[in-house]
Amino acid sequence: MQRDDGVYLGHMLDTARKVVAKAAGTSRAAFDADEDLRMALAHLIQIIGEAAARVSPATRQANPQVPWRRITGMRHRIVHDYMNINADILWEVATRSLPDLVSLLELLVPPEEPA
Repeated sequence: MQRDDGVYLGHMLDTARKVVAKAAGTSRAAFDADEDLRMALAHLIQIIGEAAARVSPATRQANPQVPWRRITGMRHRIVHDYMNINADILWEVATRSLPDLVSLLELLVPPEEPA
């Protein structure tokens, strides 16, 4: 794994954890009613996709269990088709896909040592 890949994988993990934490304990109705939350989650998911796009091809190829194309595709959708972000898909990513991604990334990113 290239040195920068560790930085990007760590950023993906940290940001995915933020999304999961923000969505935790939130009902779908509350999510639908909270434009700020929807915008925040969309932005954080976009960041995950940007970091994923910067992971080297060698690391992506060595870790096919990570859905790289889906992650970067979601980023492209948010950035380029921002007027048509589907709240159902955003909710599914935040509550179902990202907890799984956190688990995958935790296997790739070494835990930080306490300061």
